Amino acid sequence: MKKWLLTMLFGSALVLGACGGGDDGASEEPADNGDTGTEEPSGEGGSVDTAAAEEVFESNCASCHGADLSGGQGPDLTQVGSRLSSDEIADIIKNGKGSMPGGMATGEDVQILADWLAQKK
Repeated sequence: MKKWLLTMLFGSALVLGACGGGDDGASEEPADNGDTGTEEPSGEGGSVDTAAAEEVFESNCASCHGADLSGGQGPDLTQVGSRLSSDEIADIIKNGKGSMPGGMATGEDVQILADWLAQKK
């Protein structure tokens, strides 16, 4: 009984910790200094700012999906692009799915993250 209670408390603390504080650099504008080598072609016809996407992922998603996308409390995302399109991923980020709450990322961060994850095949 004690192990179960401790597990639930620890799990709740992780979930609550993941839900807050995603606005650390919200007022900073990314520098547009040409080709920095961080953009990759996306499967949707545009390019993905990998550095920005990784920053959004680290701030909002890594606590559940693992820093290397391998999963943990949330599912493995290493090959999510082979199962879902960028639009489907964006919908899950906005609205949630299963035990994942919606709104873990907002604004243009949603599309940056969805395009980056859609490349994971």
